Amino acid sequence: MTDDTNRLGEYLRARRELVSPDRLGLPQVGVRRVPGLRREEVAMLAGISADYYLRLEQGRDRNPSVQVLESLARVLQLDDAATGYLISLAAERPRRARRRPRRESVPAGVRKLLDTLALPAFVEGRYFDVLAANPLAATISPRLAVGHNRLLDVFLDPAEQAMYPDWDRATAGLVAGFRQAVGTDTDDPRFIELVGELSLGSDRFRRLWARHDVGPWEGSAVLLEHPQVGELTLYREKLGIGGTNGQVLAIYHADRGSADAEKLALLTSYQAEPAAPAPTAPTAHQPD
Repeated sequence: MTDDTNRLGEYLRARRELVSPDRLGLPQVGVRRVPGLRREEVAMLAGISADYYLRLEQGRDRNPSVQVLESLARVLQLDDAATGYLISLAAERPRRARRRPRRESVPAGVRKLLDTLALPAFVEGRYFDVLAANPLAATISPRLAVGHNRLLDVFLDPAEQAMYPDWDRATAGLVAGFRQAVGTDTDDPRFIELVGELSLGSDRFRRLWARHDVGPWEGSAVLLEHPQVGELTLYREKLGIGGTNGQVLAIYHADRGSADAEKLALLTSYQAEPAAPAPTAPTAHQPD
């Protein structure tokens, strides 16, 4: 996964294969041997030559104009986030030597803020590592703890998987957000290690990664099946942390006055309850 990789061509090909000709009003002519659109169809609809589009997919031309890329994005039905990602793939980047792993450090002020929050919260790194968490985060999942990775847990841990009734949707959004967060910066050893481990351990991840979906890395409603309180819908906000390389503060909350808010309050009350004191051993009777 170096700068020599044809990321632009891979992305164009993956997205082309996901667009049905019917959605673009193309007539069904002959037997289609490939899924989605043909290269010639993409080129025609984008207003470029078939030979030029072929060069883009094959990596023989890596610097198309923004106008060409926007035309291709329209044909491939990309949203704003995916269009921005497509344009970033074509930007000229100087070749760099593979870097050493970068240690992600959470700002001291953010760590102090975590301890003051009365809601479950944690800090997530660029590669979805849990870098810091307050004690209440464990009430949502014991895997919301330092040293865990959200991708590895959701894809490879059966206990975490069981918490998502709509696991297919949750994983699709997670991978799309991961690709958006990483962007074109794929020579970091942590990224290479993580994608390799997920690809070996999860068929689902391999299929999603091959789609090249890109989605905004933002807050959303999350439906959970919690082992203690049952079905629970929470809002998970993701707030960017300034001065870091893509870290976000994730906070869970519920609609005020809702049944979900009551369940969340019940969960957090478990964490707030002081531990029962250990029984005191009886003292031996001393003779007078």
